[in-house]
Amino acid sequence: MFPLRDTIPSRTFPFVTISIIIINFFVFFYELSLGPALSEFITSYGIIPVEFSNLSVKKPLQIIFLIFPLFTSTFLHGGWMHIIGNMWYLWIFGDNIEDRTGHFRFLIFYLLCGMLAGMTHILMNSHSSIPTVGASGAIAGVMGAYFLLFPRAKILTLVFLFIFIQIIEIPAIFFLGFWILFQFISGSMSAGLTENSGGVAWWAHIGGFLIGLILVMFFKKRTR
Repeated sequence: MFPLRDTIPSRTFPFVTISIIIINFFVFFYELSLGPALSEFITSYGIIPVEFSNLSVKKPLQIIFLIFPLFTSTFLHGGWMHIIGNMWYLWIFGDNIEDRTGHFRFLIFYLLCGMLAGMTHILMNSHSSIPTVGASGAIAGVMGAYFLLFPRAKILTLVFLFIFIQIIEIPAIFFLGFWILFQFISGSMSAGLTENSGGVAWWAHIGGFLIGLILVMFFKKRTR
């Protein structure tokens, strides 16, 4: 299933959502310009879970430098499909959440979801030495908020049924419910992978979604 758009129009211009998308593409184009230096750049600004072990013996400055990638990693991507997919989902679901929270609060909400999703990934993959990048944890938080605030919205969805392709409207509660269920199944199946295995940060998605469900209750505007 691939979402095309939702049926809830935004009442305000989503300039924070659009700004985040622009920044992500700007950083991605910078990544493309690095050439052989890209690997070092990703290692420096991506999340490497194993480096968070034994925090008690690290100096305060070392801990600060470890925390910094929780923020920077949300603006890095590993390829064209990675960034296009993430930004498309943010475009579909982000404007409505920005509408319900307000612009500044949406920015804080988005960044918190991304950083806490990164922490979830660290907890569930503590021995991994693979750098993790991407905005999907933060966007999963936006989707969790959408699941709670707009369960009756319809998502116009491209559905692939073997050789047949159909476009149908699916209630948001079912579309997002299926999405998070798929993340749980995939995350459970990846639990036995070795510390040097790459792949999708399923638990960052799960953590981000659940965190978004909770945080949006504190960030949403009061409605009359």
